[in-house]
Amino acid sequence: MLCAMTKTKATTPPPPQRRNSMVPVGDPVGRLTRPVFGRHGFAGGALVMDWPVIVGSALAAYTLPQRIQFPPGERSGGVLHVKVASSAFAPQIVHLEPLILERINGYFGWKAVDRLRLHHGPLPRPLPRRQTAPTTPAELPESTKAALEKVSDLELREILMRIGQRIARNS
Repeated sequence: MLCAMTKTKATTPPPPQRRNSMVPVGDPVGRLTRPVFGRHGFAGGALVMDWPVIVGSALAAYTLPQRIQFPPGERSGGVLHVKVASSAFAPQIVHLEPLILERINGYFGWKAVDRLRLHHGPLPRPLPRRQTAPTTPAELPESTKAALEKVSDLELREILMRIGQRIARNS
């Protein structure tokens, strides 16, 4: 008996809706980061991004979540792997583990994590803040100065003068 084989077209997801207005930056960023963070068990990377809010800035300065490992076929009772910057700080994390687990599970809204597994190693350095060098104001052309004198609002005149000086400096 011969079976007729039919070719089925692979279904592709519909293209994202185009908008002619501004959208929150988190919408497209979430779509971009979901595949990367999903491999490590993070739902959209929210746990990594909100880590300082969840555990507090003091703990977040010395720790970084790496991945969540769930039992096969489940999305609860997982193990959160956390990188700790210093072996001296690890006992404090162990001592605070019940509080940290409570905050993480409160963040998720269910008992997603049952325990922490600590890994020692250096944390990535935060990006340095850009420091702008103090610059002297650029000299404005006479025509621009004359146009600025006609502006009666002093605050607006000052703002326009700074914009003009920045343009003059960059050109």
